[in-house]
Amino acid sequence: MRFIKWLKELTKNDIPLVGGKAANLGEMFNANLPVPNAFVVTAEAYKEFLKKTKLKRKISKILKEIDYNDPKSLEEGTKKIRELIENAEIPEEIKNEIIKAYEELSKEYGKEEEYVAVRSSATAEDVPEASFAGQQLTLLNVKGKENVVSAVKKCWASLFTPRATFYRHQKRFKHEKVYIAVPVQKQLGVLSKEEYLQGKYKAGIGFTIHPVSGEKNKIVIEASYGQGEAVVSGEVNPDTYVLDKESGKILEFHIGTKEKMKITKEEGLEEIEVPEEMRKKACLTEDEINQLWQLAKKLEEHYNFPQDFEWASENGKIYLVQSRPVTVFYEKKESEVIVSKTPILKGLAASPGVAIGKVKVALSIEEAKNKIERGDILVTRMTSPDWTPFMKIASGIITTEGGLTSHASIVSREMGIPCIVGASNALDILKDNMIITLDGRTGLVYEGEIKELLAREKALEVSVEEAAKLKTKTKILMNLGVPTEIEKYKNLPFEGIGLMRIEFIIAEWVKEHPNYLIEKGEEQKYVDKLAEGIAMVAKAIYPRFVVVRFSDFKTNEY
Repeated sequence: MRFIKWLKELTKNDIPLVGGKAANLGEMFNANLPVPNAFVVTAEAYKEFLKKTKLKRKISKILKEIDYNDPKSLEEGTKKIRELIENAEIPEEIKNEIIKAYEELSKEYGKEEEYVAVRSSATAEDVPEASFAGQQLTLLNVKGKENVVSAVKKCWASLFTPRATFYRHQKRFKHEKVYIAVPVQKQLGVLSKEEYLQGKYKAGIGFTIHPVSGEKNKIVIEASYGQGEAVVSGEVNPDTYVLDKESGKILEFHIGTKEKMKITKEEGLEEIEVPEEMRKKACLTEDEINQLWQLAKKLEEHYNFPQDFEWASENGKIYLVQSRPVTVFYEKKESEVIVSKTPILKGLAASPGVAIGKVKVALSIEEAKNKIERGDILVTRMTSPDWTPFMKIASGIITTEGGLTSHASIVSREMGIPCIVGASNALDILKDNMIITLDGRTGLVYEGEIKELLAREKALEVSVEEAAKLKTKTKILMNLGVPTEIEKYKNLPFEGIGLMRIEFIIAEWVKEHPNYLIEKGEEQKYVDKLAEGIAMVAKAIYPRFVVVRFSDFKTNEY
């Protein structure tokens, strides 16, 4: 077929034709891993659709008329484009190929008409597909030939949501060079509400290396009931299993609260509460854990690199739905410290290190603004990007929700802040101004100061003198965000700054958008503050070099 590709025909090299999502599914499918089959309506089909319907010129005209600084103009213009696409007839050849492929997929699973998930996979010439990830549409539980054809059109139209269109304009991508492919995959989890409540569908995330400690001999699995979106987004506190990679033996187990789950409905997903008795027990069976252990090893062997993967279990059988490389810092194994004091709280060790400080409970951004001071330990339900300024000044972070891939976990690891997540009863135990010690390596919290843990951290640090003795054949460069941090690291044996971000200078020193400064006639302030920050770093490491990466002003960051 001219406009359809099956997973068996795809590898990771087919991103320009089918986008990164479909190409990676094809890679796993052809490695004989358990991936639900799919066909992909390629980017060539979308190009042919625009050509035959003569929509390209009309779309271009509307895009030129949009005032991108006016949200109403953007909303109205993109709505017109989506309506043009959805109301146009798909060329007969493309429509027939989609219907034929859908019939073949349904027949493969023993159905006349199978439920499918119809997803968008944006692609562009000379632009990494990931630049558009999450910007377009996903339609679940689609059934019937005409409905599948309609869903493909809706995915094409979603290339012109206000958000995606503004993003491309802001990044100066040419709209006519951005295309979209549509994977149509056998839908997992098409079960009744009763079957979900019987625990017949579970999903989660896996790592073929410990994402916090970097231990290569461990596999970490996060699992919860229902569809995986809740685990991936950090909305639910999942069960966490740490397995020995060699034997599959469970080394550690943390039971999450699993208070809610997302289940399939007629169209899309519905959120329901998990019954109390299901919350208290492990959601995975011994056989499911064994399957995940085997698959994690196979993934790493195939890609020859540690993997972060998404999975689902339907009626006890594990399926893979995504995999990507994971890079973590491999730390020295810590020396064990015996603490005589009993911990008052336990959660998941999400970011290593020790913090001693005052508890500050903040359940909203407004509370954080009024309460958090440098050195405090932030206690909250879960963080989001808006919390980052307060996370930066905290000495430690404790959340009641989320797993090792939640926002708090990822950002804390990036910032080097000790963090514990999934400590479900933290809000009951920890009160404002309590002095506590947070151990980000064990997930334990103690009342008062435990100074022997600080001594352990000191012993783990590599001194500048030790580091200077290290010799490699590889050029070592350093990345840097906060200019004042250079004083800590300037004597380490790196050959230059490979990437200096300026976002922190803008957010903390300039504090105003450059366009606003231009409007006020104060653009020199922006230039001076950037120069000050960059010069601080350049002076500290002279004669080594500094590569500066200038900022792209994404609306979700400022």
